[in-house]
Amino acid sequence: MSDFDSLELRGVGRRFGGVDALSGLDLTIKSGEFVALLGPSGCGKSTALNCLAGLLPLTHGEILLDGKRIDTLPPERRGFGMVFQSYALFPHLSVEKNVAFGLQMQGRPRAEIESRVREAIKLVKLDEHAKKLPGQLSGGQQQRVAIARAVVLEPSLVLMDEPLSNLDAKLRLDMRTEIRRLHQSLGLTTIYVTHDQEEALSLADRLVVMREGRVQQVGTPDELYESPTSWYVADFMGYRNILPATVVSVSGGEAVVQLPGTADGGARLTGSAVGVLSAGDSVRVAIRPDDFVVAQDPPGSAGAGTVPGTVPGTVSVVEYHGREHAVGVQTGDTMLHARTPVAPQVGGSVWLTAPVERVLVFPDSLDAVVPVEVAA
Repeated sequence: MSDFDSLELRGVGRRFGGVDALSGLDLTIKSGEFVALLGPSGCGKSTALNCLAGLLPLTHGEILLDGKRIDTLPPERRGFGMVFQSYALFPHLSVEKNVAFGLQMQGRPRAEIESRVREAIKLVKLDEHAKKLPGQLSGGQQQRVAIARAVVLEPSLVLMDEPLSNLDAKLRLDMRTEIRRLHQSLGLTTIYVTHDQEEALSLADRLVVMREGRVQQVGTPDELYESPTSWYVADFMGYRNILPATVVSVSGGEAVVQLPGTADGGARLTGSAVGVLSAGDSVRVAIRPDDFVVAQDPPGSAGAGTVPGTVPGTVSVVEYHGREHAVGVQTGDTMLHARTPVAPQVGGSVWLTAPVERVLVFPDSLDAVVPVEVAA
């Protein structure tokens, strides 16, 4: 369906009232890619999407499609489809008439419109609902209509702005699968905005993590999941434990750190240094809950706190999650999150350990992060 080789954003930026909502975005997207823009509200991801769509003019930079500049073109001449968070369906039109609307505006022949609308509705599995009004459909079905309306135009690029945020948890999972299926079966090129790291990881070929209008890291889901370049990126990649700490020593790429409120030396961890660190530096330690090993007996006869890399603590909360339990452990001034198959007692003592390679130690300042080179 895509009829271009590459889409290139060069130094793209957008300013509102003297404030840069988006600054210096450089990105090349290949035909057929699924790229997710990921970050919290206000990070610039939706601004970037609206600039691509032509809904916002650029303050600086340019957008090129196969080397030809398109940021000066109005939205309708860019040939992109867009799926909004709010669905944006016409409430007085049936499903098939909503899907047909764009083709009618293009002045397509009636027979072609009917054929393409029928095929698009079939793709999103709404054949039995073609005559219904949007108000007669569930939220998930309405979002399918919005997707059909976008793909029926056979766009070179589909832009999706948090399309699942209004759905409940089960529908989000179902629609995630549906979007990925459509992307693969149609060969769509898709740019998808989300704040949900699970959505981004499951859908995208590449992720673009953004902060305050700037790109922090770009890579495959595996690259960002395993090798975040800053604690900010780690936070979005499932490292729920983002802990302030102080470096005690650094040796051979490993850093020993002290957690706050534990001056007796009991809560120290050894992790892999990401970036240049020195003794005394303020850092952030990133650990996934499932990388902690939870022990309910002291590690060794010498007692807790004397075994390197072991963190003693008190269980403050236990949540049942099926085959495992989510556990909150208080140590000094720090709350740690872990997972374990055996539920400890609330108020009981536990000892946490984690492999050195699973404990990532980052500079505290995000300004220390080396700018990421964005490659296609």
